[in-house]
Amino acid sequence: MSTSYETALAAIDAAHALDPTKITINGSELPYELHYAQKSTSYLTKRDPSASEPLRLAIRAQHFRRWEVPRSSYPMTKPGYHAWRTYLKKRQAELVAAICKDAGYSEEDSERVASLIRKEGLKTDEETQVLEDVACLVFLDDQFEKFQSEHDEEKILGILRKTWGKMTERGHELALEMEMSGRPKELVEKALKG
Repeated sequence: MSTSYETALAAIDAAHALDPTKITINGSELPYELHYAQKSTSYLTKRDPSASEPLRLAIRAQHFRRWEVPRSSYPMTKPGYHAWRTYLKKRQAELVAAICKDAGYSEEDSERVASLIRKEGLKTDEETQVLEDVACLVFLDDQFEKFQSEHDEEKILGILRKTWGKMTERGHELALEMEMSGRPKELVEKALKG
């Protein structure tokens, strides 16, 4: 890894460490977004161990400073949700591109990181698809259990089918290797049966 990579990664993680939302893992408390970023990197290592530096940085920064723009700051409707997500991708991409430039990356490489964070070229750009696989895997592994406890079955099954449809075959393989039990496992099995 280059010095620019290490500098950018340190700046990204320093920002994640400011997340006021905490999570306890193995008895240790840490900021949720730092946990999310580390889990994303872990799945990237499984999904694409030879990933480029721009992809590694984009994966690490997917939720960059997300807590500063809470979901509740937009209408609690489907269009509101999409507007929130669109704004976040644009904001996160701009902030992280600036970090990359400050760390010594070229304009081109910095913009590549931003493009990946914005998920440009989904379904046509292989690296963007890897990022999408990782996001879906982290959702299934880290967020699905809580999500399924807060929504009705019809909505959950719809979300699971959409998530599955966004993923590649390799993403599916990694998802099926996850340890799941109880209702989450039953819901995933039901969603995949159609």
